[in-house]
Amino acid sequence: MRIGLYPGTFDPITMGHIDIIRRAAVLVDRLVIGVAINRDKGPLFSLEERVAMIEAECASLSEQTGTEIIAHPFENLLIDCASDVGAQVIVRGLRAVADFEYEFQMVGMNRALNASIETVFLMADARHQAIASKLVKEIARLGGDVRKFVTPPVRDALVERFGTG
Repeated sequence: MRIGLYPGTFDPITMGHIDIIRRAAVLVDRLVIGVAINRDKGPLFSLEERVAMIEAECASLSEQTGTEIIAHPFENLLIDCASDVGAQVIVRGLRAVADFEYEFQMVGMNRALNASIETVFLMADARHQAIASKLVKEIARLGGDVRKFVTPPVRDALVERFGTG
């Protein structure tokens, strides 16, 4: 069984994340969405809320692709999380050159820690290259329209959190 790990904070999950999940799901038999606890980032949504959003958004993707997609919180090293879930591959999405520079360093470190786990990069679809959770949260906080960037349930969660609409 081919198992992939797609890690991130997913605060919140965006259309860009969903695009990468959809495309990664056809490459593996099981796709684990690693939800980073990462207290340093000070997430807007709790871990439980982020996991619930991912599970809700991925249920239909799992049916469409025939790939098991599960959310898995983690707080340890990414490479250790990959080992814990039995992943042979880590999936990373790239939006721009700046993403590549950071990811290039991470791949080198991860390979030094465990050379048996590969990293695969998927380029963001052109429609989603500008989407970043941080920017989506800022737009929502200031009362802007985020419908192009997130699904309706995620938009509703943002509006409720910020009291905007």
